[in-house]
Amino acid sequence: ENLSISKILGLDALSLLKNRKYLIFFISSILICIPLAFYYQHANQFLNEIGMSKAAAVMSLGQISEALFILLLPVFLKRYGIKTTLVVGMIAWVLRYILFAYGDVGGGIWMLILGVILHGICYDFFFVSGQIYTDFKAGSQFKSSAQGLITLATYGLGMLVGFRVAGKITDLYSIGSSHDWTQIWLIPSGFALIVLIFFILTFKDEKIKLENE
Repeated sequence: ENLSISKILGLDALSLLKNRKYLIFFISSILICIPLAFYYQHANQFLNEIGMSKAAAVMSLGQISEALFILLLPVFLKRYGIKTTLVVGMIAWVLRYILFAYGDVGGGIWMLILGVILHGICYDFFFVSGQIYTDFKAGSQFKSSAQGLITLATYGLGMLVGFRVAGKITDLYSIGSSHDWTQIWLIPSGFALIVLIFFILTFKDEKIKLENE
């Protein structure tokens, strides 16, 4: 099969955006990548800066969580539907940053560890289920183009904006060689909450068929 530039970039699938439900999901996906960028860019720095022992090992719990929750995702999707699954993913983003904002390496260390472990829900329940939803909406004709489009929009546009915003916010709250991490983490938490409310109010649930059904 010949792959054109327009197919790789997903331009063949732009007609999907005429569908209101998919357009709302598409916009929400781009916006939720802004708080996502805070995690990828600053979580490890944050844990090291506040004195977390073996921060890299703690961060690896997020990858383990991602691998475990991917097994639960099809069951959850089938039982609760696409909207609830996406909403749970976004709630996890809001909650994780609140945990980061108020956790510490003393009595609040459990908040930091739980915030990292939530990565499985944050990523799988929103981004992986979003890929499944995209496949469903695109059908066989535009499947690869649609995945190209959502990837370009999220990991291209959304993450690009997110990294710039995260960098500016982190610089804004720098205190000497340290940072006011409580204020920093409350910003992506609040932003994720706004995206969550927008999605809940505007996206109408629909029954999707999983590939193995």
